[in-house]
Amino acid sequence: MLPMKYALVGTVAVIVMLAGFPAAAHHSFAAEFDETKPVKVTGTITKVEWQNPHIWFYVDVKNADGTVTNWAFSGGAPGQLMRRGITRETLKIGAEVVVEGFRAKDASNNGFGQKVTYPDGRNVFTANAPSQQ
Repeated sequence: MLPMKYALVGTVAVIVMLAGFPAAAHHSFAAEFDETKPVKVTGTITKVEWQNPHIWFYVDVKNADGTVTNWAFSGGAPGQLMRRGITRETLKIGAEVVVEGFRAKDASNNGFGQKVTYPDGRNVFTANAPSQQ
């Protein structure tokens, strides 16, 4: 009977620990991105991660010297985006896009992707304005 008690306690501990992961993974805009450092890049979408708490999409940007830099952009939450008519298929892998947003505070090639524009002029707003984050 005693081992069953430990199994129950262990199970509850694991559930509590796992329940904390989504909350720990979610950060405010101000914690990660710098509103005073706008970024605008043109490149090709290479990957889309459609998962909570925020989507991430990746864009290869060709530099003047011919090298390629991969940028990672955070967007809105999947549910929020779908309510606005933006689905995973809206960000098509292989598509040429212009991404506007804000740079990560750590100066890495990460950013907050607020707006994606396709060559035909169609705009996709992947996140709310920083003041609404």
